[in-house]
Amino acid sequence: MATDTVTVERLIPAPPERIFALVADANRHQDIDGSGTVRAAKGNPAPLEQGSTFGMSMKWGVPYSMVNTVIDLEADRRIAWQTRGPGNLGGGRIWRYELESVQGGTLVRETWDPTTEAWPGRLAIGRLAGLTRRNMEATLKRIEEVVAGAA
Repeated sequence: MATDTVTVERLIPAPPERIFALVADANRHQDIDGSGTVRAAKGNPAPLEQGSTFGMSMKWGVPYSMVNTVIDLEADRRIAWQTRGPGNLGGGRIWRYELESVQGGTLVRETWDPTTEAWPGRLAIGRLAGLTRRNMEATLKRIEEVVAGAA
């Protein structure tokens, strides 16, 4: 399964703290989602922190919901959450953003790690890797557009 992990990178001409503030705000995930599946955060989640749980309304053909738990966080450097379906059914993949301050801005690395995906979702992982990569590239582009507009 490790070969199914997808990572994309983009140099974004903005400081890490501006990018981190965006990805650590579940209310803004619809603004940056390159897949078009994120509809809205459920409830009114505060800025995310280690152990935070937040819901997300999604739609991929049909509407559904996910519950996400922040499993790794270092302010302005990285954040990761693990997805689960309602009642912990399905899901299990991990989304991670790593931010590295470099000359010219921030190297943003997004990783989709399905190695902990629950069945039956695991059956589709190999077929989703290419689509996921394209969606992640679009997400990083959208992050750049959002933070550039906030300058």
